[in-house]
Amino acid sequence: MMEDLKYPIGQAIIPSVINENQLNEWIVIIENFPSKLDKLVKHLDNDQLNTPYRENGWTIRQVIHHCADSHQNSYIRFKWTLTEDKPIIKAYFEDKWAKLFDSKSAPILLSINVLKAVHAKWIYLLKGLTSKNLKLSFIHPESKELVSLEKNIGIYAWHCNHHYAHIYNLMKQQNWLIS
Repeated sequence: MMEDLKYPIGQAIIPSVINENQLNEWIVIIENFPSKLDKLVKHLDNDQLNTPYRENGWTIRQVIHHCADSHQNSYIRFKWTLTEDKPIIKAYFEDKWAKLFDSKSAPILLSINVLKAVHAKWIYLLKGLTSKNLKLSFIHPESKELVSLEKNIGIYAWHCNHHYAHIYNLMKQQNWLIS
């Protein structure tokens, strides 16, 4: 049960061979995420925003701020990868970031607006990438794994759906969904 709450859509499974149709589906998910998230959460009050999606989990507010932080980092990783040879990216402590004052108390509109802006730039960039660009990779400093840009697109499409499901499932459980 705890695993279902932690990974409501399962863990990310990215195929080793990524075709153009799959890539386009992922890009659409990333493109639509900010407006889809905004529509889902815009009617929530502070008490609802400060409700964790699972025991010992982040609040809805923290999840939204985390998405903005994470997606900004990902956009920058794309830029590094396109301008450097297999860069070692900068990791960050997302759990510590989620405990910072702004993640725990800032209005969610700040991060919704960041998501809308970052995703608009990110999608513009993604739609202009060549097949050669998509094969470029960065190195994750902790796992030392080489991550291609096409794989990272899949990871972030999953990330969008993963956190959307956290919020949606809690809202459904609490009867907070508005038709």
